[in-house]
Amino acid sequence: MKILLLCWRESTHPQGGGSERYLERVGEYLARQGHEVVYRTAGHTDAPRRAMRDGVRYSLSGGKFSVYPKAWAAMMLGRMGLGTFRGVDVVVDTQNGIPFFGRFFSGKPTVLLTHHCHREQWPVVGKLLAPVGWFLESHVAPRAYRNAPYVTVSTPSRDELVELGVDAERIHLIQNGLDPVPAHIPRLDEEGIHLVTLSRLVPHKQIEHAMDVVAAIEGVHLDVVGSGWWEEQLRDYARELGVVDRVTFHGQVAEDHKHALLRRAAIHLMPSRKEGWGLAVVEAAQHSVPTIGYRSSGGLRDSIIDGQTGVLVDSKAELIAAVRHLLTDAPSRALLGQHAAQRAGSYSWDTAGTQFEQLLTSLLPSSLTPKS
Repeated sequence: MKILLLCWRESTHPQGGGSERYLERVGEYLARQGHEVVYRTAGHTDAPRRAMRDGVRYSLSGGKFSVYPKAWAAMMLGRMGLGTFRGVDVVVDTQNGIPFFGRFFSGKPTVLLTHHCHREQWPVVGKLLAPVGWFLESHVAPRAYRNAPYVTVSTPSRDELVELGVDAERIHLIQNGLDPVPAHIPRLDEEGIHLVTLSRLVPHKQIEHAMDVVAAIEGVHLDVVGSGWWEEQLRDYARELGVVDRVTFHGQVAEDHKHALLRRAAIHLMPSRKEGWGLAVVEAAQHSVPTIGYRSSGGLRDSIIDGQTGVLVDSKAELIAAVRHLLTDAPSRALLGQHAAQRAGSYSWDTAGTQFEQLLTSLLPSSLTPKS
């Protein structure tokens, strides 16, 4: 079958993150099974408009907002047998706040992929656009996709969708997989106590709280891994706190360097206001590094088993206290890390891909369903 994946970004985008990697890994699995996979997304600086990576054809066009109407036009051309989208059998529409409403423009069976709801994030777009965005996400999208299947990645995210009126039986829980650790990881200077946060640098990730931990605890250093438009504000905040010499902004780094930074850390911090699941949690767990994050974030309640593979807290004061406790209680920290590593070994992109393939195949007319 020919599968169209719609998403506003892909992983090479400066603001790409775990949700984009999820869709790419699923697409790569589907391509390995012999399906034709097209990933439509926004363009960005120095990115080619057309690319083929790991069996997936990438089509980049438009910017932050224009990616939507350009995708609509391409889908309508595809219905007329023209362009890259001609012959599409099924669509996966990723809702990063607002979906592409692909079921209407493509005329094909469509799955709505939603990592989490964005109520807490909408204020960042401003007082005028925020209520419009939340209205589209919370009222328009559920009605537009009534009777259509949903996919989400965690139990809390599924519960959020049910609260918006999505029928629970239409929601398929397909958890993240996990990339293997690179075969060769560089050795880094081990001097001092390192904390790490692996995240896009945007307001709702609340990296400021991780820097507050550094300000409250003498002798620790924070490695900030990731990029985003909020970076200058974070650098300013580090200067205001007086911790600029104990916080290193690494930006986006190569996979082996990322894993080297994770392996060196004593604790991974994820103080995000909202997460669909938290891929960085299990990436840190691959190195027996436990994560401390906020219970209220939603998805971390699935990716962290509180008190077994990491720690969930309810406030910044509790975050600081939990870090201080684990830094002084090495046996407890090691036990959390051991359990986290064991659990990380259970996640597989092949499992996620298989479940996605089964769902997409079930949407096809019987005449198009692959014969066993």
